Amino acid sequence: MNITPFFLDLRSAYQSEIDDLRFDSEGRDVLRQRLADKRREVGFLVLMMELSPEMVAVIFHQGFEFRLPALMDNLLSLEADEFPEWSHLADGVHMAPWAHELAQIVLKEPGGEWFLTVAAGLEYMAGKPALASSGQDDSDDQEDDEDDEDDEAEDADDRTAGQDAAEEAGEGSARARREAGDDWMVEQGFDRKD
Repeated sequence: MNITPFFLDLRSAYQSEIDDLRFDSEGRDVLRQRLADKRREVGFLVLMMELSPEMVAVIFHQGFEFRLPALMDNLLSLEADEFPEWSHLADGVHMAPWAHELAQIVLKEPGGEWFLTVAAGLEYMAGKPALASSGQDDSDDQEDDEDDEDDEAEDADDRTAGQDAAEEAGEGSARARREAGDDWMVEQGFDRKD
């Protein structure tokens, strides 16, 4: 399958957006809560649909069920100005009731059909991680494999050198770094961690 650079680029940004929403500062998974908060802001978010579709598309995360994968595969091969009408695509996409309500708001906006098409494409790709690499050709894969082998050898050398340095430095310097980090956080306005 051929995926256009448009979707490949947005997929990366979309995944980053989901990852940013997933955990709070204490490492707890708060994705569901943050998505609910974003969905309540749909009136504001529609203003950003054209400029940052990946930031707005997350409101539809897990809201689509794709009944015609071939239709979606074809969509991913199209450039942004070649998309079909949303009504054509909607036949192969079932929306959760809450997503359908959001879609009605989006469709009232200029560019709403285009945006829903993008959101459906991004969510389809998010559900199929193997699609991320399918846009590359085999020569890129071979070069990447060679680069990975070189990187692994360098990483092994770095780890050995890093371990030696850590043993020489001892625990005292680790404690000093931790205290310096804590001091910096306090200077930034955070409470000192006990």
